[in-house]
Amino acid sequence: MNFIEHYNFKNKKVLIRVDFNVPLNSDFQITDDSRITAALPTIRKVLQDGGSAILMSHLGRPKEGPADKFSLRHLMDHLSTLLNLKVRFAEDCIGDQASKLAQELNPGDVLLLENLRFYKEEEKGDRNFAEKLAKLGDFYVNDAFGTAHRAHASTAIIADFFKGHKCFGYIMAKEIENADKVMKSPQRPFTAIVGGAKVSDKILIIENLLQVADHIIIGGGMTYTFIKAMGGKIGNSLFEEERVQLTREILSRAKEKGVQIHLPTDSVAADKFANDARTANTSSDDIEEGYMGLDIGEKAIEDFRKVILESKTILWNGPMGVFEMSSFENGTKQIALALAEATRSGSFTLIGGGDSAAAISKFNLTGDVSYVSTGGGALLEYFEGKELPGIKAIND
Repeated sequence: MNFIEHYNFKNKKVLIRVDFNVPLNSDFQITDDSRITAALPTIRKVLQDGGSAILMSHLGRPKEGPADKFSLRHLMDHLSTLLNLKVRFAEDCIGDQASKLAQELNPGDVLLLENLRFYKEEEKGDRNFAEKLAKLGDFYVNDAFGTAHRAHASTAIIADFFKGHKCFGYIMAKEIENADKVMKSPQRPFTAIVGGAKVSDKILIIENLLQVADHIIIGGGMTYTFIKAMGGKIGNSLFEEERVQLTREILSRAKEKGVQIHLPTDSVAADKFANDARTANTSSDDIEEGYMGLDIGEKAIEDFRKVILESKTILWNGPMGVFEMSSFENGTKQIALALAEATRSGSFTLIGGGDSAAAISKFNLTGDVSYVSTGGGALLEYFEGKELPGIKAIND
């Protein structure tokens, strides 16, 4: 692996693709800086070696070119505080000013470029745009795992201009290492917990997990397509009719391979999709009309907890219910607590980005599990067995 640790950046101008796509409030204050703090070790390595760092990132989804609410200048003061130095800012990511500021950098300096997505060429993977970015530095580091599944100019195409002078940053290396620990060399028993609303969103990851997992726990809205496929009554629960046959095939293949699929025996059902709904704890395969399953029930929590605590490797991707609503957060919370307990007992626990990472954070358990991925979609595609453009570009 082309890893940052193998290089010395003395007197080098290092172009680092970071993921500073952080949430801002109405006053443009950062409400969660975890993506920025995660990138600090990579930036500091370059500076401590005696190099300078040129940081490039996107922020939000600007549709019509430059817009102040998507400007990376809002991150500058906080980044300066974290690094304990004055970060310079280029009001464009390419062009004369960016080029001049990059040329003037001395060892130990940091330059932050304006939002890459102010140019449509970034997401189109435009080669000319990538070349203009590449001219700013003489070494390229990709540390933005969250965008590694996109063949964008700054994450994949740009690497072509740095033959022999490109590598992964600490985040990318750690993400790949931890994902491989789960999918390529898991300690057994290996349990995968897959939740979320729809089967269609998780089909590929489930099919890939059938090759490696010992247990697959299913939760969330996707539960009810499985229950329906087995002949159960699901009331008004979320259900994908076009996926019923596929879920039957998954259950059949799991049986052939000796993989145990665990579905929640009971559910917290509600008469409407609202926090103040009337609720009832009911068997997952006998939900009455007018009610929908919005969380796993107490029996399911106990069943799943037992499997988790008997496992040595655990992957969690997707919530057990509508955890954003306090009335339906308990299942997700209890699974998070079980994972923390398993981690304390020596199990390796990987939280697979997105909603699972948000849930772990909500329940203040981020430090109680082995690793929380920063890349939702990227990690999902990696687990699906796809080759990620941002990884391939460095390895080529």
